[in-house]
Amino acid sequence: MEIDYRTRLTAMLDVTRFLLKQGLPFRGHDESTSSSNREITLAIINDIGDKFFSLMLDEARDSSVKEHMGVVLRYVNKEGCVIERFLAVVHVPDTSSHSLKMAIDTLFVQHGLSLSRLRGQGYDGASNMRGEFNGLKSLILQENPFAMYVHCFSHQLQLVLVAVAHDNFTMSEFFGYITMIVNISGASCQRRDQLRKIQHDKIIAKLESGEINSGKGKNQETSLARPGDTRWGSHYLTLLRLCSMWSSVIEVLGNIHDDASYSANKGVVAGLIENMESYQFVFVLHLMKYILGITNELSLSLQQGDQNIVQGMSLVRSVKCRLQDFREDGWQIILEQVNTFCELNMIPILDMEDNMLTRGHGRRRGQLITNFHHYRVVDLIIQEMNNRFSEVSTDLLGCISCLHPRNSFSQFDVHKLIHLADFYPEDFCGTDYLFLEQQLMSYFYNLRDDPYFSSIDDLGILAQKLVETEKHLVFPLVYRMIELTLVLPVATASVERVFSAMKTVKTDLRNRMGDEWMNDSLNAIASSYIDSSTVAVADFCANQEMKLTYGRKVMENQSSIKWDNGKTLEF
Repeated sequence: MEIDYRTRLTAMLDVTRFLLKQGLPFRGHDESTSSSNREITLAIINDIGDKFFSLMLDEARDSSVKEHMGVVLRYVNKEGCVIERFLAVVHVPDTSSHSLKMAIDTLFVQHGLSLSRLRGQGYDGASNMRGEFNGLKSLILQENPFAMYVHCFSHQLQLVLVAVAHDNFTMSEFFGYITMIVNISGASCQRRDQLRKIQHDKIIAKLESGEINSGKGKNQETSLARPGDTRWGSHYLTLLRLCSMWSSVIEVLGNIHDDASYSANKGVVAGLIENMESYQFVFVLHLMKYILGITNELSLSLQQGDQNIVQGMSLVRSVKCRLQDFREDGWQIILEQVNTFCELNMIPILDMEDNMLTRGHGRRRGQLITNFHHYRVVDLIIQEMNNRFSEVSTDLLGCISCLHPRNSFSQFDVHKLIHLADFYPEDFCGTDYLFLEQQLMSYFYNLRDDPYFSSIDDLGILAQKLVETEKHLVFPLVYRMIELTLVLPVATASVERVFSAMKTVKTDLRNRMGDEWMNDSLNAIASSYIDSSTVAVADFCANQEMKLTYGRKVMENQSSIKWDNGKTLEF
């Protein structure tokens, strides 16, 4: 029995690796209604059943320059787990809101989904998506006023950083220099190899002198990461590596300057070195590294598919508090880090109380301000955070926060939770209101005094525990509220992962792949991208006899398999 189990498991994992590496679907490439292999989409639809769900969309072009709309559904399954599942990628003639709405209607009819069960919408904030009058959000709300719209938290965070980087002259100039440094030092394989070798030699010298210690995962070979405009987390990685490779980058730029055959190139590189060796550049480098470090933690948290709106709101508030604390008490720490860095790299230290002339435009041009005031860019970050995340304090989300189980349900407010039911009159009838207040109070006292629920600080885990203990049957109205809260989208990272899978499936060599074939092939691949779980993929394969046939053929050293549809797979 154990030998058979190992044989089956090994075969499943081998097939999983093969299909993922080749960008192939797990169950054929035909998910149409007439296909006998239509299992993945059907399993998703059956899992949703008549539950509430939310809709997440984004658009992207494939390798053949076709515009596609990626569709991901978010719901709570029967175990109380938050699930985000890829449903389809649909070719649309244009990205107008009406075209997208028609595509959604057609897709819902095709899969037997009802728009009346929709309780959330999540988009990236483009005008065609979130427009107040003709946006996709508004068109859906006209048919279903309970499909609450949430602007992707991750996208809002991106806009905060973009706005500050573009509107502040010092930040804009700094990141312009960063891009030039990365581009010039990594413009060719020869320069990259030179940078790696110089950094390698410096690490060896420090190890031999005992300045640094060796260990697992330490002192690995790195290079400057190229920052991307669409993900500011990449800027954080660039700044981290620039700090760790500072002297090596300066040396490479110096070599480029000495070897440059054109005076223009010499001037550009000389200007970069001069700026890098200025106190202002070093200060902004450490300042933005710290700020991006704070926001990067939030960004990574928002990428989780099971993240819920309550936790997302809490994380945003935590970041605001950290930024405010840094504004009040953190400057001295940054100054000490900057001064220590400048001393090690022989960079003149600037007095922050000295006056300097501004280089702005209009009335602000030529004004005298202190250097310390000049670097208070954190004020702009806090202001933008408050502006972009203003919905965190809205009435709906304020009521939702009362469901948070942290600190023994310290935020519980029965009146606000009753008001929360007012936002969903379709889901709480008049009879429900008669029992709601008493059920909420019974729920509060019961769970607060239950040691099994004492350490829970996340709404998603709370839902799973309620199902596990069958208390969701004891408090059905409260659990309905929790379900409605959990289906609200937080970020559209799952849709973006679908497009990552699309680039794997439809490459330049497969640019003539048909829309239906690509969509069907994406079903299993995109699901594995979203889940990011080898166990989940292995479980998916476990019940498929086709994969076990593959395992038996491997054990028999056969070189091919003839599928039920008559096709042959060589391996």
